[in-house]
Amino acid sequence: MPNPTRAVVLISGGGSNLAALLDAARDPGYGVEIVAVGADRDCTGLALAAQAGVPTFMERVKDHPSREAWDSELTAQVAAHQPDLVISAGFLKLAGEAFLGEFGGRYLNTHNALLPAFPGIHGPRDALEYGVKITGATLFVVDAGIDTGVIVAQVAVPVLDGDDVDALTERIKVAERDQLVEWVGRLGREGFRVEGRRVVLG
Repeated sequence: MPNPTRAVVLISGGGSNLAALLDAARDPGYGVEIVAVGADRDCTGLALAAQAGVPTFMERVKDHPSREAWDSELTAQVAAHQPDLVISAGFLKLAGEAFLGEFGGRYLNTHNALLPAFPGIHGPRDALEYGVKITGATLFVVDAGIDTGVIVAQVAVPVLDGDDVDALTERIKVAERDQLVEWVGRLGREGFRVEGRRVVLG
């Protein structure tokens, strides 16, 4: 068995995506080991990681004199665990220059719409208001823009008559979580590189 891909997961909340990743990583065949979980605030996901025996750290923006200082410290904390992959699983802070300089090309995030449509924090609401019939979730490699990185994978979720934002958001979450777990495993087992606007496996 080759050495598993080392992953650090960043969170800001309850950690349902984190829970799914921790669960998947218990299988040695998954190919990814979660070596640490970091957060920008005290949240239930940290307790979840600790229960699973995974090291945790917290780096709050307000504990630093500037956003840049926070970004540098976050970068150092993540780098200390020597990850091959960094995964944002509901991490609500934008990574800065230092972080992207260190982890660019191997920092993944998931968005609850089919990018490039409906970027930003209200993906399901914006999709619903626009009247699209299909939305979904996008896994992408983070760059310096807002949800503009190279797309790894997408999953479609139909918009149903009578959907409100909560119902649509919940359905997207399920598909988003499944996609995240599947593709983190694939990327971990097969390796990948970014070429232009494409992610190439292997």
